[in-house]
Amino acid sequence: MNVLSLFDGMSCGRIALEKAGVDVTNYFSSEIKDYAIKVADINYPQDTPNRLGDITKINGKDLPKIDLLIGGSPCQDFSGANKERLGVDGTKSGLFFEYVRLLEETNPKYFLLENVRMKKEHQDFIS
Repeated sequence: MNVLSLFDGMSCGRIALEKAGVDVTNYFSSEIKDYAIKVADINYPQDTPNRLGDITKINGKDLPKIDLLIGGSPCQDFSGANKERLGVDGTKSGLFFEYVRLLEETNPKYFLLENVRMKKEHQDFIS
C-alpha cells in the first residue's frame, strides 16, 4: 500500500498503520518541523527519501498511485484554546485546503482526515 501522510509529525500515522497490521509499501510524508522529522528519521530511516517537506510544494501528480491519504491540518485555528477560532480562514488551519488539493490530485482509494473538537460550523464545513 502506498501511503501519503500530510502534516506527518513524527510519523504517528506510520506507527498506527504498523499496530493495525497494515502492510506499507511506500510511505510518503509531508512535514516541516525539524524536530518531528528527526524523530521520524530515527524511527523510520527507510522512509527518509520519501520525506516531501512543505505541503504547498507537493504535486500529487508526481507521486505514484496513492492508496491511502492520511493527515490532519494544524488545529490552532479550530481549537477551543484559541479565542478567535478562525477555522479554515486562519493561517494555520487554512492548510486544510492543501489536504483537499492533494486528495483531489492523488485520488486515493481511502483517506482519513483527523482534527480537534471544533465549532459545529467549522466541522460542518470540513465535512
